[in-house]
Amino acid sequence: MDALRSIRGMNDILPADTGHWQYLESRVAELLERYGYGEVRLPIVESSALFSRSIGEVTDIVEKEMYSFEDRNGDSISLRPEGTAGCVRAAIQNNLIASPCRLWYSGPMFRYERPQKGRQRQFHQIGAEIFGYATPDADAELIVLLARLWRTLGIASAVSLEINSIGSSESRAAYRAALVAYLEQHRDALDEDSQRRLDSNPLRILDSKNPETQSLLNDAPALVDYLDEDSLAHFAALKRYLDTAGVTYRVNPRLVRGLDYYNKTVFEWVTDKLGAQGTVCAGGRYDGLVAQLGGRDTPGVGFAMGMERLLLMLEACEQLPETRSPDLFVVAAGADAHEAAMAAVEDLRNAQPQLHIVQQLGGGSFRSQMKKADRSGAALALLWGEDEVAAGEVTIKPLRDGQEQVRLPVADLSEKVSSLLQQQTH
Repeated sequence: MDALRSIRGMNDILPADTGHWQYLESRVAELLERYGYGEVRLPIVESSALFSRSIGEVTDIVEKEMYSFEDRNGDSISLRPEGTAGCVRAAIQNNLIASPCRLWYSGPMFRYERPQKGRQRQFHQIGAEIFGYATPDADAELIVLLARLWRTLGIASAVSLEINSIGSSESRAAYRAALVAYLEQHRDALDEDSQRRLDSNPLRILDSKNPETQSLLNDAPALVDYLDEDSLAHFAALKRYLDTAGVTYRVNPRLVRGLDYYNKTVFEWVTDKLGAQGTVCAGGRYDGLVAQLGGRDTPGVGFAMGMERLLLMLEACEQLPETRSPDLFVVAAGADAHEAAMAAVEDLRNAQPQLHIVQQLGGGSFRSQMKKADRSGAALALLWGEDEVAAGEVTIKPLRDGQEQVRLPVADLSEKVSSLLQQQTH
């Protein structure tokens, strides 16, 4: 029988790496909570109609990338390909947007794509959304929050901010018509992907990676020339907020979104540290999405960041935290010693719950247990043998600094461990 393996592009995250994930997740969660965002935990599976109505039926995501299937009732359901639509659905269904609110979420997303570094079929995002504010200070808060996050993580010098305004749906429709008219004259010079998008989602051609297509766009109509006055004023105010906050940015007139629900502000944090996968965080405004999904007319703005790419960024910038070794490793020789050690160690955990303590299970010779203690990276080994059990004592053996081992009553263990660990940190 063939060995069962994980599905291609859906990877296990193993203990050697989960500490890095926990570090990143906790830093992001702490920052969002300090800014007043409340966590919402969303289903992984949603009605397929949620995504076709929000993302758009002619987008690559809905046409090619969603994992969709019929359940036993014949209803079409999908693994979520992104988080905003589900967050909006939850906000409407649970009346969270009766007044303005800030929400954030995290977890796996799913898209059928060719797996590569920084892009998997099951990937993980953290996203944040603000509902109820149409003003540019909401856009600015998200961007300023992210700038603070990059500083906290130590990667601020490796990312840069690009912003743009894609205007209202009406001004974008007028621009779309002008862009299509121009590109139709040069259809044969477009790459195959852009030719397909010309009929389905022409604005995505603006961010084509094909050099010849980008050269053609130099003479194409400019989106800024079609923006309505409200969008221009909103964008100007956003830039003033960012200038005042000291956030450096570049206006990228070709920055658009592949999802239909965006309007006005769009932004991306990009890097040159990850090769082709250069976007580490993207966001923008979507003032019509809540109404589009059946809620009352409510403005919204948000962002999402890819956890895999951020972890690659932390690695590239040498900002991943060191994996924590245990403070203590417990060695016990014999059944009686093992029982005595387990009871004493639980008392020690009660007294000092912050300690990381690993106890050897399954027995083994004293020598083999000591080898495991040394390999664990622990600072101290706690030793129990027949003599220690008989005397109600324990031996503490420093493993890292060459100090002499000491034997003492079990009652004095907690105080002595504190003293020795404190010495090793100085």
